[in-house]
Amino acid sequence: MQKLILIKYGELTTKKGNRNQFINKLNDNIKKIIDAKIIKKRDRMYILTDNIDLVSKKLTKIFGLQGIVIAYQVNNNIDEIKESILKILKEVSFKTFKVETKRANKDFSIKSMDFNNIIGSFILKNFVCTVDVHNPDITIHIEIREETYIYLNEIKGSGGYPVGIQGKGLLMLSGGIDSPVAGYLALKRGIDIDCLYFDSPPHTSLEAKNKVIKLASILNEYSGNIRLLVVPFTKLQEQIYKNVPSEYNITILRRMMYRIATSIDKKYKVIINGENIGQVASQTLTSINVINSVTNFPIIRPVACLDKLEIINIAKKIGTYETSILPFEDCCTIFVPKHPVINPKLEKCLEYEQFEYQSLIEECINNIEVITNYTNNYNDLL
Repeated sequence: MQKLILIKYGELTTKKGNRNQFINKLNDNIKKIIDAKIIKKRDRMYILTDNIDLVSKKLTKIFGLQGIVIAYQVNNNIDEIKESILKILKEVSFKTFKVETKRANKDFSIKSMDFNNIIGSFILKNFVCTVDVHNPDITIHIEIREETYIYLNEIKGSGGYPVGIQGKGLLMLSGGIDSPVAGYLALKRGIDIDCLYFDSPPHTSLEAKNKVIKLASILNEYSGNIRLLVVPFTKLQEQIYKNVPSEYNITILRRMMYRIATSIDKKYKVIINGENIGQVASQTLTSINVINSVTNFPIIRPVACLDKLEIINIAKKIGTYETSILPFEDCCTIFVPKHPVINPKLEKCLEYEQFEYQSLIEECINNIEVITNYTNNYNDLL
């Protein structure tokens, strides 16, 4: 009897002809996070390790996994299966039970329902207990494949697609609650992301930058492959406030951000942000349309139609909330006008953008700082 981790694929099983591509990507992603022997097969993946508890915990943050099971592998032999179940159940306290057999290997002669009855009778003879098929204390799961796998509990995985299967995207990461959640949801749908942060010292603080680095490091736990691109935005932002009427400051600022984001690298297939419809002046439908007009690049907004409580709940679940609420302002909040325009006009934007901004955009792009090392404890800097 060998103890191991059994992986259930979930949504990957719907991919039919592309299934191997998805499984191979998942295998690669797991290798980035854990050091263990991985056996990949079409219906299941098996992980052999001496540190099952730690590896299982790390696996819960890898997208593409529906279920994570600590299982016992035995030969397809009735007596060996019974003996193994006896050893497993001696370590468990229970009064009621249920047996569920999945016979994927049709060469095994006993049908699933019949095998349930055989094992159920065996358990009743060896333990003081009763059968309860509706609400049992424990369920003994038996999967009969090339070998037999026995387990009691299943850890829920993160689901979704393996990160990177959909290509590369660029997340506009601020220090707020919404954008890290948007990044998490994009990762869940298989988009490998880098993060883009607009830094505007001395108007924004070092603490604000470190806060974003910390958020990127948390997201990186779900990917293992995230770069944080820090844009020096001060000169361009100061020119916006010098040349643009205050009510249009944020609109023009966002238009400049999109110009930068869509010009950085052709490898990005999509821009991702945390915009939420109607939450602030720049996120009305009119504002979104006017701001978007600077590019035909695809932009997705994973949290656009969620309410704030839904976003907060996800932020708490993924571990970004406590960092996001730290009181350090980003460049979008430091100079917010008292009366920002809610329904901006495109012709007004074009009029206000007559100052020379293209060279400033190029300067921003040419001086991007790239951060890939998240080993520092940024909590100490906040």
